[in-house]
Amino acid sequence: MAIKPLADRVVAIKEAALEKTASGIYLGEAKEKPNYATVESVGPDVKSVKKGDKILFRDYSATEIKINQTEYLIIKEEDILATI
Repeated sequence: MAIKPLADRVVAIKEAALEKTASGIYLGEAKEKPNYATVESVGPDVKSVKKGDKILFRDYSATEIKINQTEYLIIKEEDILATI
């Protein structure tokens, strides 16, 4: 089932938070840790990201839904902090 976002919304699948850096340093627990996701689809008004991009967004800025055992996030484009 494909989710088609409206306006400036992005549908993404959340990835696991990084536990360790590439050089082997373990990351501690932060109060507000950034979250990572992969973009699955974009609304017609989205200009800065496209399908397949990896994005960084803040906690509590996404709406979470679960369809067929897959957890999706719906995020406004303005709540995306960066692409990776």
